[in-house]
Amino acid sequence: MIYLLLIFEFFKIGLFSFGGGYATIPFLYHISQQYNWYSLNELTQMIAVASITPGPVGINAATYAGLKTAGITGSLAATISEMIPSLILVIIVSKLLKKFSDNFYVKSAIETLKPISCALLTSVAIGLLSPQISDIKAMLILAILLLLSWKSKKDPIFYMLIAGVMGVAVKLITQ
Repeated sequence: MIYLLLIFEFFKIGLFSFGGGYATIPFLYHISQQYNWYSLNELTQMIAVASITPGPVGINAATYAGLKTAGITGSLAATISEMIPSLILVIIVSKLLKKFSDNFYVKSAIETLKPISCALLTSVAIGLLSPQISDIKAMLILAILLLLSWKSKKDPIFYMLIAGVMGVAVKLITQ
């Protein structure tokens, strides 16, 4: 039964997460709340690990979530289930987009998906930050990294490495 749920949930993620790998985060958050397959802390770690490992973030997160939920077979089920809708949609859309690329309704639908994805990501970011708000050190690191990323547009991996170094430094200093 767990495998069917994994397949169903990750197929939905693959079908409805427009905007890249980070667009899967609201769905992963919902799954953590609905099924308790992993905690919010584990979700945060999952996103961090998926972001720094090679490959698409959404697929890496699906693999990690499936592994956490049902072992290696679960990771295969989640990963493949998330990839199948994209494969099917890319084939269909590539055929149709050539034909309807100048259509007003198609352009409008695609443009509408962008702010929706941003709103979903913002909602999940607030949910993930809520437990951290009481941790002054974590919020200070967040503020510094937000300012850095706003001022200098570097690769996200650069900021993740800085965050890791800062986190280790703070932990060593405060022990």
